[in-house]
Amino acid sequence: MPGDDDFPGSVSRINSARQPEFNAKGGLSPRGARKVQDFLRENFTRKLALAEMAAVGGLSPSHFVRAFARTFGVPPHQYVLDLRLDLAERLLADSRMTITDIAHSCGFSSQSHFTTMMKKYRQVTPLQARMGKLNAKVR
Repeated sequence: MPGDDDFPGSVSRINSARQPEFNAKGGLSPRGARKVQDFLRENFTRKLALAEMAAVGGLSPSHFVRAFARTFGVPPHQYVLDLRLDLAERLLADSRMTITDIAHSCGFSSQSHFTTMMKKYRQVTPLQARMGKLNAKVR
């Protein structure tokens, strides 16, 4: 995988639209939320186990899922998927990378999985997103 500097809008600059609610009853502590959020932003492009995420938050996996969802408004897997799709959209604007390379760089198991998730959650296929970005640059 290329270094972060090779990505337009590199991983360190991705801002998930989901901001933690630090006072959520039954949620993560402010410190725990920041630790988990930082961990996910640094590692979302690789395969992540729920137990690993829970360990960062200092909780059991089942408690972590509930606390995470209360804090961020979505379960951990959806949060990670949003980070992956955010990066993928930025990379699609860069026509030097193939869609397959983008899929793997963003942590998707295959181009097919990437396409399915993009269509389901962003209502466009990767190619449609890329063509839309390219058409916007031409105008």
